Amino acid sequence: MDVADRTQEFLARLDSGHKIEAEDWMPDAYRAELIRLIRLHGISEIMGTLPEKEWVPRAPTLYRKLALMAKVQDEAGHGQILIRVAEDLMAPLHQNREDIMADLFAGRQKFHNVFHMPVPTWADAGLIGWLVDGAAIITQGMLLSGSYAPYTRALRRIVEEEGFHIQHGESICMALAEGTPRQRAMFQDALTRWWPSLMMFFGPPERSAPGGAGAGSHQRANLRFRIRSKTNEELRQRYLTKYVPRIRALGFSIPDATLAQDPDTGAWTYQPPDWDLWRRIIGNGGPRSADRLELRRMSYVEGQWVRDLLSSTRKAV
Repeated sequence: MDVADRTQEFLARLDSGHKIEAEDWMPDAYRAELIRLIRLHGISEIMGTLPEKEWVPRAPTLYRKLALMAKVQDEAGHGQILIRVAEDLMAPLHQNREDIMADLFAGRQKFHNVFHMPVPTWADAGLIGWLVDGAAIITQGMLLSGSYAPYTRALRRIVEEEGFHIQHGESICMALAEGTPRQRAMFQDALTRWWPSLMMFFGPPERSAPGGAGAGSHQRANLRFRIRSKTNEELRQRYLTKYVPRIRALGFSIPDATLAQDPDTGAWTYQPPDWDLWRRIIGNGGPRSADRLELRRMSYVEGQWVRDLLSSTRKAV
């Protein structure tokens, strides 16, 4: 069969619920979409350790410090697992994790918008665990049913651990909510600052996607390839349904006067985020983009001797 016929047969297998393994034949477009998605996910996990790392030495108690350190360790591990999954897909292209890191430092590899943002208070650390990781698990839970088996297997472990991270963050936020007026004000301030980033988390609706036809085409391709089963907007609506009532039940206000839910359909209306700003942030134009990229680059350079040692040991064996 020619490539067109093989692609049609491949799509029919996906439609029947078949899972694809790394050694299976796949269209170039399918491989490219997986590489793009899994690289983004893996690098975001690694870069996501940096905002919370800032609060490890400043956590208010030893218990909180240990819990935060464990969470940071988990996130770094998630990144390593996902980059390994991406490497299997990149091998036929003669690329590996070194290429991923080179692209990150050159500004070609993006990472999630939330990890470009500052974390000035302890409430930020709690909010990341509760509301940012809460958004992540909605996305990852959807991806669990995807068509690429190695990714879904990796996600099973990641989603289980993210559940603990959400409990960790929720514990911090509940302590602040039940605390002094100053502590409640700290959380409200963090929520007000973070709300636009949370609304950007799932990416733009296809009709609002910046960057021309290519931006929306990734959503369409991932849906057709059954890598994902929900659109960005469907995920955002699910997030609002889950978390808006919980935030309001604690007596906090969400900084969007237009936010409302249709009592008949359950659909939420809201103030659309500034998608041009989102594009600038993920293009490394966020408040902490340069600092965190430099820290990651410095750590990578200083750790080169470890990678060299491991490489020489593998060759010797």
